[in-house]
Formats: sequence, C-alpha cells, structure tokens
Amino acid sequence: QVQLVESGGGLVQAGGSLRLSCAASGRIFSIHDMAWHRQAPGKQREWVATFTAGGDTNYADSVKGRFTISRDNGRNTVYLQMNSLKPEDTADYYCGLTQGSSWYWGQGTQVTVSS
Repeated sequence: QVQLVESGGGLVQAGGSLRLSCAASGRIFSIHDMAWHRQAPGKQREWVATFTAGGDTNYADSVKGRFTISRDNGRNTVYLQMNSLKPEDTADYYCGLTQGSSWYWGQGTQVTVSS
C-alpha cells in the first residue's frame, strides 16, 4: 500500500505564496509520476500540475507561470510552490502518485486565499 501526506496549506492573502509538500511512503517500487490536483468548494476536482518520471513538468493553464512543481526522488516527496495566489486558487489540494496503472492520493490540504 502507498500512503501520501500533504502539508503546507493555510490562509494567505491574494498575491501571497505558499509551498505545499507531499511525502509518499509504503510499497513504492517503480518509477512514477507525481501530481497535484485541487477541488474548490462546489466544483469538480481539477488537475493542477504533474512531474513525470522522466523529469517533465506540465501545468494547467490557470496556474502556469505562478506555480512550480518539484520533487525529491530520494525522499519520494513532491512540492508545489504557489506564487501570486488568487482567491480562485482557494481549494483543497491533493497530491497523487502513479505506480503502474494505479493512482494513489493523499487526504488533501486546504488552501484559502483571501481578497
């Protein structure tokens, strides 16, 4: 089994920054992609960013240029640096890891951006 634990969420004013972390543990055997998704109140969950096993990074248009995903393979940890935050970034943020054909997700960390 794979466990993921997110941290770093909180309340920040618009224009501010936060850095989310996600530590993965458990039966992690293969090279894997790691990603962040988010779900705003009353909205569907949406993809935010991915750091692939090959080292590529991809971002949703809504966060491109403001968010940066990075990872520490030795620690099975992925980060999301969020700058120039906007009220519309308010959401629960979830990190995920893919291993084979399965995705594993954490419980989420809440980010609230006040205007």
